[in-house]
Amino acid sequence: MARIFPILLVLSIACLLTLVLSLSVGSLAIPLENLPSLLFSSQLSEQSSLHYNVVVDLRLPRTLSAMLVGAELALAGCLMQVLLRNPLADPYVLGVSGGASVGALIAMLLGLAGWQVSGSALIGAITNMVLVFGLAHGRGSWSPTRLLLTGVVIASGWGAIISFLLSISQDTSLRGMLFWLMGDLSNTDLPGWDSLLAIICLLIAFAMARPLNLMVRGEMQARALGVSPYPLQICLYLLASLLTAMAVTRGGNIGFIGLVVPHILRQLIGSDHRLLLPASVLAGGLLLMLADTFARTGLAPQQLPVGVITAMIGVPLFLFVLQRRSRSGQL
Repeated sequence: MARIFPILLVLSIACLLTLVLSLSVGSLAIPLENLPSLLFSSQLSEQSSLHYNVVVDLRLPRTLSAMLVGAELALAGCLMQVLLRNPLADPYVLGVSGGASVGALIAMLLGLAGWQVSGSALIGAITNMVLVFGLAHGRGSWSPTRLLLTGVVIASGWGAIISFLLSISQDTSLRGMLFWLMGDLSNTDLPGWDSLLAIICLLIAFAMARPLNLMVRGEMQARALGVSPYPLQICLYLLASLLTAMAVTRGGNIGFIGLVVPHILRQLIGSDHRLLLPASVLAGGLLLMLADTFARTGLAPQQLPVGVITAMIGVPLFLFVLQRRSRSGQL
């Protein structure tokens, strides 16, 4: 426990530095010394007004959204890996992203935009949550295996509907659909109620840190030590699904954050969820901010979907970790 504060402090400082970097770099470079006046001063020159519009109206909402979405996905992935007792589980494995994608694509197909697309995505994600939980529970016993199988099957069904919607969509809307499916933060606004809800989810998850540590050892040991697995599993499912729904609603399908971040942190700092949960939140936000900064500056002025960048980072990083574990005899 003595190392919790130093690790979280380092991650917090890294997030702050990445935030400053993201606000300053781009097609229009903003000197670092000008950022405080742009963010906190009300009297601006004509040139400063241009910089203000770039930083406050464009980069700040996108950067804060990247931090929030990365934190939500990493926390959801950490909870999902405990729920399914599988270190390779990710937030999308139960089909939440598929339901959200279908809702968003239908809205785009109808010519809707902005909050209407986000609202439709949220409705689709919630529909998936109810559908998966209801079918997995049924009349019999509820188990992580049954939940996983139900989620995978429903996710495949969502995938078929997505392919159908793309095949009947017009060319004018197809590019926007594909960008949303690959993850895109270019049209996000400043985080609001969803950031507060994410903080509440983190506090609830942190309050369950000790039962989570016991659940990792198996249901039998958890019961023996006074933890009731079933209510905990329901709470984990609801928290992970809600976090994933909010992340997908804001940023589309951004892969690998929820898989790579918790898995790598377990190798580096251990499986104590009192440290792992807040560290995952900070590291997830940090990684997605870095990826989004590169997505809009790597081929500037052309912008890339941030989901492409996270996959390019996540695949080699994850394979490297797996290779190290296999060499050390842990896999």
